[in-house]
Amino acid sequence: MSIAIPLWITHPACTRHEMGAGHPESIERLHAIHDRMIASGLLPMFRQATAPLASRESLVRVHEPRLVDFLLAARPQPGSYQRIDGDTAMNAHSAEAAQAAAGAVVLGVDEVLAGKTRFAFCAVRPPGHHAERRRAMGFCLFDNVAVGAAHALASGLERVAVLDFDVHYGNGTSDIFRDDPRVLVCNTYQDPYYPGWVSDPLQLHIVDAPLRAGDGSEAFRAAVDSRWAPAIDAFQPQLILVSAGFDAHGQDPLAGLDLVFDDFSWIGSRIRQWADRHASGRVVATLEGGYDLFALARSVESFVRPFTV
Repeated sequence: MSIAIPLWITHPACTRHEMGAGHPESIERLHAIHDRMIASGLLPMFRQATAPLASRESLVRVHEPRLVDFLLAARPQPGSYQRIDGDTAMNAHSAEAAQAAAGAVVLGVDEVLAGKTRFAFCAVRPPGHHAERRRAMGFCLFDNVAVGAAHALASGLERVAVLDFDVHYGNGTSDIFRDDPRVLVCNTYQDPYYPGWVSDPLQLHIVDAPLRAGDGSEAFRAAVDSRWAPAIDAFQPQLILVSAGFDAHGQDPLAGLDLVFDDFSWIGSRIRQWADRHASGRVVATLEGGYDLFALARSVESFVRPFTV
């Protein structure tokens, strides 16, 4: 099997997790992405795989055991919910979906490290980058990308980069790796905005590139090139993981940035260049935000396309 064939990872449980009528982080997000990938002709270019459920061992590398055990044990009755915070809830399928979302990134890491592919996209939910070591929050239960990064380190890598271009700051990932310089964490995000995270400037392996409401392509690309690029080239990651959030698109209802589809194609191309330069081409991306269904689906298509050529 040629390693040029990218990998698409998902799990049926990810379309059964839901947090109540009208919640923006909805089942329809994955349906819209799947339909667009079919219509665009891209999905047949991917090898497809079902995510395994992340093991407790992999989860407690990044989360307090008490939090992991609480979330795994939560099994609300059909039609009822376990409230986590004002924005986040669990139904009867949420624990399995969260394990699958984290397990997808673990599988993606295993596949790229084994040389079976160079690019994996995890079409999963719930998202993960707001889940901190000690608490779930912000639509997120487990920090999926952090679980994958910790798994890569446990597999023998010494330097892993996490690149996060969601409109909301990836506070969970920064919290988990704040004292681990083996992980470079780079964020672009709208500031000030949820979750209001402020990094410690002494943590040189956490690189923030804040944007202001109304910022669009020029500001986004300048922030990536001026803040991310030097840090990535200096760090020379052996693997790049991506928290791929698409809610910075101008049509998204939950934010105020003004990116367009071409910006997600551009950042995909930049990430591929960094991966080819430093990481033997190895990239694993996982879905984070994006809540206008049309914009989300087209943005995912734009982001993954550079990895298919």
